[in-house]
Parts: sequence; structure tokens; C-alpha cells
Amino acid sequence: MTEKLVLHEYALSGNCYKVRLTAALLGLPLERREYDIAKGETRTPEFLTKVNPNGRIPVLQVGERFIPESDAAIFFLADGSELIPDDRFERADMLRWMFFEQYNHEPNIATLRFWIAFLGTSQLSDEQRALLPAKKAAGEAALKLMDEHLERRSFFVGERLSLADIALYAYTHVAEEGGFDLAGLPHVGAWLERVANSPRHIPITA
Repeated sequence: MTEKLVLHEYALSGNCYKVRLTAALLGLPLERREYDIAKGETRTPEFLTKVNPNGRIPVLQVGERFIPESDAAIFFLADGSELIPDDRFERADMLRWMFFEQYNHEPNIATLRFWIAFLGTSQLSDEQRALLPAKKAAGEAALKLMDEHLERRSFFVGERLSLADIALYAYTHVAEEGGFDLAGLPHVGAWLERVANSPRHIPITA
């Protein structure tokens, strides 16, 4: 890959971590630009005009072009690599788990992590407080489904690490920060260890 890669990010975000982790696993150099989302730095006219009109991060900059959305960014980085299965069915299955992560997993597990670990429950609105039980239940259901799927396999698709694992690992490995108990999910726990032991793995704090 000859074009310069720049990640516009908030480092503690799991979605941003997905991009850094994918790049690290593939040995791709990645320049990083940090934004303080609490100060509205992704909502400035300059960011909205030049980086992402949706006002969100991560955004992967490839030369002078921009790829918003974490799963689109990691797919771009991994295209043609061992992180995307060769088999047509397995590629579709990988996408299935990536869609699951964005629809069932991230809106609940990531949201509770942000509300509890970063905002603090005392700072939540009445509307957010009312949503806590439903988001907790939905997040637990997603984790249970993952644990059942991993009972007879090492990774989510096939028998090796793929983008499906990276997408789900990002927020699962910090789910306890959002009040989720992983102790009763032995297959998820073993899978987290396998991902963490992958060559060139980096932690979210790196």
C-alpha cells in the first residue's frame, strides 16, 4: 500500500481501536490524529467539511480520500489479506458477524461502556437512565449468542482470525467497563485470549 494512511480517532473508542488493531496485525504504518469528542472537535466546520460530514470517528484517510465507519475502514486495510477468507461463503459469514456487531453488539455494549466508564451514571439524562435495563439485556443476549457460537470453534469464521473477530473483540474485551460480567462466558473468555495472543496484537491503550 503506497498511499499514506492516517487515522482520525479518539483513542479509547473501540471502533477506532479496530482500525489500529487491523493495521498492526497486518504490519501497516498508520499515522494518528486525535480528537476530543467531549469538546466537540468532530463537529467543527473544518472537520465536517474536510474529514466526515457525519461528524463521527474513526475516519481512515487514504492519501487525500476518506473512509468513515470502522468496519469499512478495516475492510479496506485487510482487502487481499489473510484476515478476509478466500471462501465465498466464509466471506459472507464474516460480514454477517460484522453486521451483528454494529447492530446488536456495539449499540448496547459500547454505549453502556461510554455512559458508565466515561460519562458516569450521575451525568446521564433521564432518557438515558430509562434505557439502561434494555441495553444491558440486549448486550447480555449478544454476548450469550457469541459464547454459544464459540463453543465448538476457535474463531468466528473458519478456524483462523478474521475481521469478524477484530470487529467483535474491540468492545467485548472491555465490556466489563460497561457493567457486563464475562466470567460466565468461558468460550468468549478463551477466544479473547486467542485474539490477544495473535502475532503483532496491540492493546487498546497502545
